[in-house]
Formats: sequence, C-alpha cells, structure tokens
Amino acid sequence: MKEVRPTSSRVLLALFSILDSMRGAVGSLEGTRFLDLFAGTGRVGLEALRRGAASVVFVESVRARAQAIERSVPHTASGGAEVLDLELRRAVAWLRRRKRVFDVVFADPPYHEGWGAALLDVGGLSELLAPDGVMVVEHASREPLTVPLEWQVGSDREYGETILTFLSPLHAIREAEAREGVPQQEGEVGE
Repeated sequence: MKEVRPTSSRVLLALFSILDSMRGAVGSLEGTRFLDLFAGTGRVGLEALRRGAASVVFVESVRARAQAIERSVPHTASGGAEVLDLELRRAVAWLRRRKRVFDVVFADPPYHEGWGAALLDVGGLSELLAPDGVMVVEHASREPLTVPLEWQVGSDREYGETILTFLSPLHAIREAEAREGVPQQEGEVGE
C-alpha cells in the first residue's frame, strides 16, 4: 500500500478560507454537500464536517484507509457522513445512479500517477456538481492538471509545490447565465 500524503495544514487552511470567501462569509460551509475524492486520511472531509457541512461523502479505494475514516467520523455527524470504499470511476458511477450532487467536490489524487492528465476526463464527474458548485483539485506543481474543454478554471493558488485549482463545468456556468439572463457569446456551444 502506497503511503498517504495528507493535505498540509497550510493548504487546508487556505482551501477553507477560499471556500468561505467564494460562498460569501466565514463559516459558510454550513449546510453544504461535500465530496472528498481520494480521501486518504479523510482530513479534508472531516474539516468540512467540523465547519458545518450538512453531509460529506468520502471516497477512498484502500479499504484500511476507508475503515480508518469511518472510525474518525464524529458520532454526531454519522448521519451526514458516508464512506465509499470504491475506486474513483466506480464511485462516480454509483453516486450518479443515485442522483447525488455536491456543492463542493474536492479531489487530492496521488501525485505522479497520471491523475493530473486523467481526472477531469472521468465520465460523469461534472454531473456531480450542483449548479453553483465548485470542483477543487489539489495537485503537484510539477504535475500540471489537464483541463478538458468542458471545464473552466476559476483560479489556481500555489502553496510551495502544491497547487489548488478551482474549476466549474461549462454546462453549469451556462445554466447559471441562462437563469440570470446573460446572453451567450457568438460561437458558443448551445446556439
């Protein structure tokens, strides 16, 4: 079993500060639905619960780690926490079949295993985001994230060798613009 690389305290603090500012206020994870992909130790999802997320789904394919996360979830949050001991693609399919959507999808794939190039191409991943949801990918600066055309990068934040990339699927951006009455630009898909 490959050793787990937990999100550093500095990056964890920055992540939740940015999410707070994106959502408009400190502590604004209150009531959110949070998906923690490649959960590892569960540190990020557990912090989301601590900060008021209504529910957190942890996806961790290594059974021993998934069981450790289950033991770490506070009993008061057990109804709002679920641990899936599944490989990423199977977990995404499982969640889609159940029509689950999330306000925040966080992914911290193992470094140097090709996930920077493959992650955002996983079928159905963008459909797990709520209309105003955000995808956050933690990745190594030496392993750039490949962003397919159906995703839009909101911002990148660099912390030493670690980058947090904030993204939205283009279909969600277009749906939000349609709700707000923003006309599409000439040449955009959907004309």
